[in-house]
Amino acid sequence: MIDERTAPYAALILRVTTGALFIAHGLTKLLVFTPAGTMGFFQSLGLPAWLGIATMVFEIIGGAALIFGVWTRAVAALFVPLLLGAAVTAHLPNGFGWANQGGGWEYPVMWAAVMAALAVLGDGAWAVRPLRRV
Repeated sequence: MIDERTAPYAALILRVTTGALFIAHGLTKLLVFTPAGTMGFFQSLGLPAWLGIATMVFEIIGGAALIFGVWTRAVAALFVPLLLGAAVTAHLPNGFGWANQGGGWEYPVMWAAVMAALAVLGDGAWAVRPLRRV
C-alpha cells in the first residue's frame, strides 16, 4: 500500500536526485567532451550529430525541470525513450554490467525504469509547475 503522507516526498527525492544527475551528465557532455566531441561520439554510433547536442541540452534543461518540479510527468516520460535509446545504441554491445568497459546497459535501463516510475508517480512535494489533471 502507498503511504499517501510520504509518497510526495519520495517523488521529491527521485526528482531532485535524478535531475541533478542529468544536469551532471549534460554538463559533462558540454564541458568535458565538448559539443564537437559529443556530436562525434553520436556519429560514431551511427546517429545524427545533432542528436548529441539535443541530448546534451535536454539533459541540462530536463534535469533542471525535474529538480524544480516543472512538468515532471512529461519530462520524466520523455527521458524514458532517450535512456532506452542510450541503452540500445551505446551500451548494449558492452554487456549487462555498468562496470564493463564502455558501460553496460543495466544503468540506462534502470534510469529509464526510474523515469517511468516518476512519470506515473507524479510531481511530488514542492513542485513549481505540475501538469494539471484532465
